[in-house]
Amino acid sequence: MIIKYIGFLFTLLWSYSFIKSQSIFKKGSGILITLFVTNVSWITLIAACFYGLKNFSIYQTILGIILIIILVNLAFARVNLFINSKINNKSKLLKIKTFIEYLIIFVIVYYIFN
Repeated sequence: MIIKYIGFLFTLLWSYSFIKSQSIFKKGSGILITLFVTNVSWITLIAACFYGLKNFSIYQTILGIILIIILVNLAFARVNLFINSKINNKSKLLKIKTFIEYLIIFVIVYYIFN
């Protein structure tokens, strides 16, 4: 039973972190992320919630969902603080972010047409 609950929490963590990471990207790359990653993550999150309600009590399911949402939001806040403290030059951070966004777009397009 504990292994099932840990799997439930891991699935929630996995899907909600992808949903949360969509807010980082700009509109152009955000559309591709929405189409290929976030929609699947929403389906996974809903399926995990349904699985939790089916196999565990409503209290355990809601507690797991709230715990994961808090942990992911705290993790994103801590990473944001860490990156802002390490990189003083904001234009350099913007260039790195833009490079990563275009790299993600390229990878998605490459896997679609290959």
